[in-house]
Amino acid sequence: MEQWTKQQWEQNVQQYDQTAFFLYTPMCGTCEVSEKMLEVIEKLLPDLPLGMANINYLGDLPYELKIESVPCLIVSDNGELTNKIYAFKSVPFLYEILKK
Repeated sequence: MEQWTKQQWEQNVQQYDQTAFFLYTPMCGTCEVSEKMLEVIEKLLPDLPLGMANINYLGDLPYELKIESVPCLIVSDNGELTNKIYAFKSVPFLYEILKK
């Protein structure tokens, strides 16, 4: 999974029908587990633009998007934020949300 800046995320949202942006912090154990799950999703859905970023380096973006906690997966469809996932539950759960 590629590290994205705020600008890269914004570009991908405009360029693709669907994008997913994983927000984390380095000391978050749950974030590490979530990242492993998303690595599987990345293999199952290779055409899905999927990026990640340390929330501490995103400036005002977490405030603008009203991010409540990490891990958080931001899903955008057709340029609009459609989902914020905090409870990753399982790979099949994420797959069902992200397959298109």
